[in-house]
Amino acid sequence: MISIKSAREIELMREAGEKNILCFKEIEKNIKPGITTDKINKIVEEFLKKNDCISSTLGFEGYPKSVCVSVNDEVVHGIPSGRVLQNGDIVSVDLVLSYKGYHADATRTYIIGSVPENVKALVEDTKGAFYAGVSQVKEGARIRDISVAVEEYAHSHGLSVVEELVGHGIGTSMHEEPDVPNFDNHNMTKLKAGMTICIEPMLNLGTKHVYVADDDWTVKTADGAYAAHYENTVLVTKDGYEILTGE
Repeated sequence: MISIKSAREIELMREAGEKNILCFKEIEKNIKPGITTDKINKIVEEFLKKNDCISSTLGFEGYPKSVCVSVNDEVVHGIPSGRVLQNGDIVSVDLVLSYKGYHADATRTYIIGSVPENVKALVEDTKGAFYAGVSQVKEGARIRDISVAVEEYAHSHGLSVVEELVGHGIGTSMHEEPDVPNFDNHNMTKLKAGMTICIEPMLNLGTKHVYVADDDWTVKTADGAYAAHYENTVLVTKDGYEILTGE
């Protein structure tokens, strides 16, 4: 069942989104060559504790950390560890938190040091694909409009679209209906004002195919090519949309 948020619920979603924005600011102060992915997790844990937030990922179906940190060919769900970020890496930080019972979900992919131009373009174009998708959002539009826009943008920039993983609704649960694919699966669900959804392109430099690593969580590209991920929590409005988790 798709949840339509009341005015009060929308305000709570905005508050959760603001917490997500502030947490990313703390991450961005520290993300550089030499930091471990587990240190990023510790930064998130400290922020959540100080700001009366709860990690939405910690303990979810057994996930062991408070944030997902995925490096290079890791598409999503990388588990923070002692891995040290090096010059030339890219790292996707997928942060989902709960505040006053409402969830906010966003992902940013960061460039560590300097990278080849095609990797830089991958990161920039994944963000661009998000904006292509969100530009379609308004009451009366369909999920398919978002999906087609993301897919066409990705393909026009020479990138492949991961199909095993999709965006989703969000609210009092981290994952709610509807699914929001990044490819055209002919989902004709109509958008209504008050819906809150996560649009999250996951794009690869190489093949679209992925596999799950031995830790049963980390999703990696099948050919070892780099992947990027960009996501925001979005409110559907009468005339368009409002991004709740920043730019």
